[in-house]
Amino acid sequence: MIEIDSITKVYGGTTVVDAVSMTIETGTITVIVGTSGSGKTTLLRMINRLVEPTSGSVRINGEATSDIAPHLLRRRIGYAIQGHGLFPHHSVGRNIAAVPRLLGWPKDKIAARVDELLALFGMEPGAFRDRFPAELSGGQQQRVGVARALASRPDLLLMDEPFGALDPIIRARAQADLREIHQKLGSTIVLVTHDMEEAIRLADRVGVMDGGKLVQHGPPEEIVARPANGFVAEMVGDAERPMRLLSLIPVRGLVEDGAAPGEPLRDDASLRDALSECLWTGRDAVPVTRDGAVIGRVTLNAIRTRVGRHA
Repeated sequence: MIEIDSITKVYGGTTVVDAVSMTIETGTITVIVGTSGSGKTTLLRMINRLVEPTSGSVRINGEATSDIAPHLLRRRIGYAIQGHGLFPHHSVGRNIAAVPRLLGWPKDKIAARVDELLALFGMEPGAFRDRFPAELSGGQQQRVGVARALASRPDLLLMDEPFGALDPIIRARAQADLREIHQKLGSTIVLVTHDMEEAIRLADRVGVMDGGKLVQHGPPEEIVARPANGFVAEMVGDAERPMRLLSLIPVRGLVEDGAAPGEPLRDDASLRDALSECLWTGRDAVPVTRDGAVIGRVTLNAIRTRVGRHA
């Protein structure tokens, strides 16, 4: 658990982060979203003391970060940034191994961890271990950057606009990868972004910052359905609100008896996924599966009715 208590940062008389308090539960993804200059990156960097707070405190599992030497604290916390920040003259394997080597892990344990992470990210170890960053695609470089942040098995992973440099198609895939990896590893993740769509897609809880203040903190569906003020409503976007709510609702809630043609969706897919599938293929319904077995269908009419409730 991370407890942030009235954390404040002042630069030359300007308050960049203003008495922010929040609790981040273990094993969750919290996304901090805001416009440029809102203080979100400064807040993130105060967690691992890349920026020292002017006042306030941060506790990780009850221990104040101010009581831990900064370099030791950072070795316990994974950190991934926009553009991945890989060492260009080091191989993929050596990049991923950077923190375990600093921690003095045995060579065989490091090698096993590198291969484990490459496999976890869908990159065959024998094919990628000895490549250099310049030989990888943008998406592959980003995966290696996240793998490096996870290499020492940190309980906490901080991510600062990690997908901002990726094109939209690769970005969506990287976001899906992160959710899948999170489900497998159970790390606590705090991610900063300016993109509300990304926040809604990834987060268990969203924190919205404006002018250095935390103006709302809650589950994505609460942020979308009940914005705390005009700024949050503008970030969500009134026109997009019904579709964003659909992205938070699994199809299992609208499954009905009956058959439908074509490729099925899993019951944990979103209603937005189902709507896209119907519109893309011209179908009136799509079959829904659970554990590989068809359990019914979800219809275009039912999805449109659900959209209408929130329009």
